[in-house]
Amino acid sequence: MTNNDVLRRIRYTFDFNDTRMIALFALADHQVSRQQISAWLKKDDDPEYQACRDTELAIFLNGLINHKRGKKPGTQPKPEQRLTNNIIFRKLKIALNLKDDDILAIMQLVDFRLSKHELSAFFRKPEHKNYRECKNQILRNFLAGMQLKYRKKADRIS
Repeated sequence: MTNNDVLRRIRYTFDFNDTRMIALFALADHQVSRQQISAWLKKDDDPEYQACRDTELAIFLNGLINHKRGKKPGTQPKPEQRLTNNIIFRKLKIALNLKDDDILAIMQLVDFRLSKHELSAFFRKPEHKNYRECKNQILRNFLAGMQLKYRKKADRIS
């Protein structure tokens, strides 16, 4: 999955407009323009498409955490220079204040089975012997489950 895919899916899931997206970046003390947002959200084959870098997605996810959980006083955490699916997954877990059982329930919405032990391996430090890399399929299924859980009900009926 590309960073642009993740950004598009989160935007759609929570029905964020351009103004809200700009505000989320601002919550992480970073300014972006409507043109940047638009370029990141374009399809890959569009000539105006622009790749979203790891630091930009990390800033957005930090802003989402601040939006959903409240902004902590003081300096904001530095955005990661290199993102992995594990980090993206962890940031979404934090932003949505999800427990393991909540994540497993979201995964079941898309008929994806995962044990608590498998899930906890994704949130360990990479040096830990039981650490497991989060593959695209797992993150994609989690984002699809999030969409089913958090997208407005009226959109799902039609």
